[in-house]
Amino acid sequence: MSRTTTAAPAVRPYQSYVYAYPHKTAYRPLADRPELRGLWAGERKDALSLYLHIPFCEVRCGFCNLFTRIGAPDELTTRYLDALDRQATAVRDALGDDGPVRFAAAAFGGGTPTFLTAAELERLCDIAEKRMGADLRSVPLSVETSPSTATADRLAVLADRGTTRISIGVQSFVEAEARAAVRPQRRADVEAALDRIRDARIPVLNIDLIYGIDGQTEDSWRTSLDAALGWRPEELYLYPLYVRPLTGLGRLCADGEAAADAAWDEQRLRLYRAGRDHLLAHGYEQVSMRMFRRADAPRTDGPDDYACQTDGMIGLGCGARSYTTRLHYSFDYAVEMREVRAIIDGYAATEDFSHAEVGRYVDGDEARRRHLLQSVLQAEGLALADYRERFGTSPADDFPHELALFEARGWLDGPAGASGLLRLSPEGLAHSDALGPELFSPGVRAAMAAYELK
Repeated sequence: MSRTTTAAPAVRPYQSYVYAYPHKTAYRPLADRPELRGLWAGERKDALSLYLHIPFCEVRCGFCNLFTRIGAPDELTTRYLDALDRQATAVRDALGDDGPVRFAAAAFGGGTPTFLTAAELERLCDIAEKRMGADLRSVPLSVETSPSTATADRLAVLADRGTTRISIGVQSFVEAEARAAVRPQRRADVEAALDRIRDARIPVLNIDLIYGIDGQTEDSWRTSLDAALGWRPEELYLYPLYVRPLTGLGRLCADGEAAADAAWDEQRLRLYRAGRDHLLAHGYEQVSMRMFRRADAPRTDGPDDYACQTDGMIGLGCGARSYTTRLHYSFDYAVEMREVRAIIDGYAATEDFSHAEVGRYVDGDEARRRHLLQSVLQAEGLALADYRERFGTSPADDFPHELALFEARGWLDGPAGASGLLRLSPEGLAHSDALGPELFSPGVRAAMAAYELK
């Protein structure tokens, strides 16, 4: 990959995709290995989110730094599901029966959950329902898939078990762009997969697209957008391309060349704005920098009493996170394929899942940062009354420097809190990947910087 490097802008718009805080690179082995039963004692468990992670893919895209491996030899999927079953049993036991345990939302992610066979997907749903007690047919259930694995038999299982949302990573309908992203696929195969998904009558279809691919132009970007719109998806996610260390594209770029390229930043911002405006003109509403929802789409967000900022999460699988009010925990994290394989093999052989092994405590100031991040990066913004009720302060009290900086850059929709909301302007949403990292604490920054890539 070759690009012309120019002087960097004052504020680089693409620094880090903040989908959870803190990032796993800030996690460390927990010396005390706390018991899950103690961690969850006293926690509210009546509106939990359940996430099951499947770390397998048929191919690994050039931009991907997710925790996943290619293929599953020697009945690895069976051994993995066996371990997932053991973990679910241990976690449900740790949640106890001293109060109501209810799951308000569920998701299967990866990797590619539909890498599993139809029979294995049935077993995955059984683990969620029979081991954890989640009623998949009465709560929102989101499942990720890919063009090559969205087969009719798998989709039939998911539809029958209550899936309300299917998300397919297309990335580009232009075959040359897909090859440039190290994601070889034929448009005809993508269209056939979308046809099967619509035939399955799952209520919400989400299509992921990527902008910033080498050689992509506004015209070719419009081609992908219009191809996606032809399927009238209820949701569309527009992702900027990142080139990260240890990924396929990262190995193609000399010394992180693309990561320091201001011209590439300008290209991505231009394509983002073109994509945003195109979707808004076609009846979509902007939910966040990345997410757009068709205005007449059915809502499958789940019960009104669930909020990702405040409610707990149970993550099952070696790449999943779990959240209590004080501790975020998971298993070890890696990107390089050899390391990933070793972690998956270790997980599949684990018998005792009663302790948290790797994580980071998130309380006090960190809890405020997480709440602010996860709220303000949504287009609807943060209700200041909710923040004050939870923490007894206001964001202006807790983060005066950061909010003043955002206001000076034009990233806030009016003076902070003037309308009872802290909300980003259109330019603030466009710069979400620069704004988010500004809210990382010094401790999290230091831990991420000290993380040894593997």
